[in-house]
Amino acid sequence: MSTPDSNSHVFEAPAAKADVSQQIRDISEVPAIEVITTAAVHLMSAAAVKLGLAAEDNAEELKDLDEARKLITALAGLVTSAAPEIGSQHAGPLRDGLRSLQLAFREESIIPDAPGKGPGEKYTGAVN
Repeated sequence: MSTPDSNSHVFEAPAAKADVSQQIRDISEVPAIEVITTAAVHLMSAAAVKLGLAAEDNAEELKDLDEARKLITALAGLVTSAAPEIGSQHAGPLRDGLRSLQLAFREESIIPDAPGKGPGEKYTGAVN
């Protein structure tokens, strides 16, 4: 014999389906440029935290250059591939933010990468 709680998912299913349908409708109304720039900003923010640039008191504890490298490389791929689609008005600030992160990474690294071998530089070219 089952308890009411064990069958509660049966009653939630239509509501959950309605939530998913609403989310799909909501995302369908968002322009691609907004989705792209939002993703880029999230990558930038995460990379800044992993570089130890957070405004928090424990910013140094949050530093993880291996993780920062991955995030910066992903950001570089996104910005480089999306730039023709989103136009220079939107791509310019993203490129500037990316370059700042690449330079910050270079400053934080104990062992510097060779020119053109830093995070994301296979997509952007050498940053100095």
